[in-house]
Amino acid sequence: MNIGFIGLGNMGRPMAVNLARAGHTLTVYDVRTEAMQPLTAVGARQAASPKSLAQEVEVVFSSLPGPKEVEAVALGPEGLLAGVRSGLLYVDLSTNSPTVARRVAEAFAKKGASMLDAPVSGGSTGAASGQLTIMVGGDQGSFERARPLLEILGKNIVYLGPSGSGCIGKLCNNLVALSLVVLLGEAFTLGVKSQMSPKTLFDLVSQSSGDNHIMHVKFPKFLFEGNFQPGFAVDLAWKDVRLALDLAREIGIPMSVSSAALQRYEEARARGWGQQDVVAVIRLQEEQAGVQVRHSGA
Repeated sequence: MNIGFIGLGNMGRPMAVNLARAGHTLTVYDVRTEAMQPLTAVGARQAASPKSLAQEVEVVFSSLPGPKEVEAVALGPEGLLAGVRSGLLYVDLSTNSPTVARRVAEAFAKKGASMLDAPVSGGSTGAASGQLTIMVGGDQGSFERARPLLEILGKNIVYLGPSGSGCIGKLCNNLVALSLVVLLGEAFTLGVKSQMSPKTLFDLVSQSSGDNHIMHVKFPKFLFEGNFQPGFAVDLAWKDVRLALDLAREIGIPMSVSSAALQRYEEARARGWGQQDVVAVIRLQEEQAGVQVRHSGA
């Protein structure tokens, strides 16, 4: 199948590679020429713009930083819509606003094309191994058409409902995970300043009702080893929490705990920690508590 892929960053590049390895013909585009080189080196064609890419392929994937970039790629003067043909399927893998996803889907439908919002969870490691969770919103017929390709990219493909549903699911998931990072920082500084070792507290919580995925995937590497190199950066965490709160304002519901979490991420960005891993936000709590949560030898 002729497939297009737009956005070849830490997530997009390994996903595009997996599609190529599965035997599909790939045409790629990224605003950074150097980002396309690893794909063109293994046979992918390089498009001059999203518009020209849309004219060449049957299905287009994109993996982009956020709503602004999705709108530009999909609806801009040289965007996909300008080159769209009837029957084209567009699958956006970005963490996006459901409002933007619906706007794009409506514009594509008017041209006889279709769009799925299909954000992913699992990080760059999951993208490379094809083990992502993919949350899909849009027309169910289009979802079934895309499913064989999505199964190359992920192990857990979940159809959530009409357009925008994938975005909503992703924002809710990330809101829980990113708020937990902040809460865990408070809990662990409380325990450590009360003379409990971080390892003892970790072992206790991981075998009790406070156990959670974030503690297992983040704490061992970053807090116990003192390594803040990004897996998922503070800047991305701030963006995702902000998108969730934007949605909350649109539909008129209070989000006091999430608002407090957003403030923490804003403080971390103001410190210049935006490109550090999300768990760097706990450094703020450590400073204010006057204690470091580090396992001996970190």
